[in-house]
Amino acid sequence: MEIVVTAFDPAEADSSALARSPSWVAEAPAILRHHLKLPPEKVAEAASILAQDGWELREQGPDGEFALAHALRVQTLDALHCAQERSRMAGLAQRLGGDSLGWDALQPSGAST
Repeated sequence: MEIVVTAFDPAEADSSALARSPSWVAEAPAILRHHLKLPPEKVAEAASILAQDGWELREQGPDGEFALAHALRVQTLDALHCAQERSRMAGLAQRLGGDSLGWDALQPSGAST
């Protein structure tokens, strides 16, 4: 797997992030991975909320007083769904006292061949 799209600038539209990626294959499933910074005591709650819609939350490690985590789900990427999920993750993180740092997407190496 390789990272084919990154979107960590909140001012950049998700459609622009997808458009600037020469490696992204629009028709192929990808692992959409949101990077979250959460209070450690809220990680389990976030995992429970996200699991309802097929997301898996994986804790990555500490970052000061916070825990870094990845919310992952396999899906086909398009600008509308990426924007919706970015907004959803930002809202969830904010409600739990954390932050959504951005997202990236992974596809198998050479998915376009």
